[in-house]
Amino acid sequence: MSRGGGTESVARPPSNGQHTKERCGHFQMPLHYPRFTRGDYESMPEWKLDCLLKEYGLPITGNLEQKRNFAMGAFLWPN
Repeated sequence: MSRGGGTESVARPPSNGQHTKERCGHFQMPLHYPRFTRGDYESMPEWKLDCLLKEYGLPITGNLEQKRNFAMGAFLWPN
């Protein structure tokens, strides 16, 4: 009879020195919430919007106006 709380049945991948990123996927939630203003989003270049959305695991599809609207909807708090 096992007394280890059942942890013996947990399968662990072999430790071959590979980074855990391969097991957990590629997304890692950023530590900080973006602190941009509406004006920042309205003037932000498309490449920067793409990077911001990608960093948070959000879709980067659509034209520039759609990306800006999506980012403002996702990150700006209503007044």
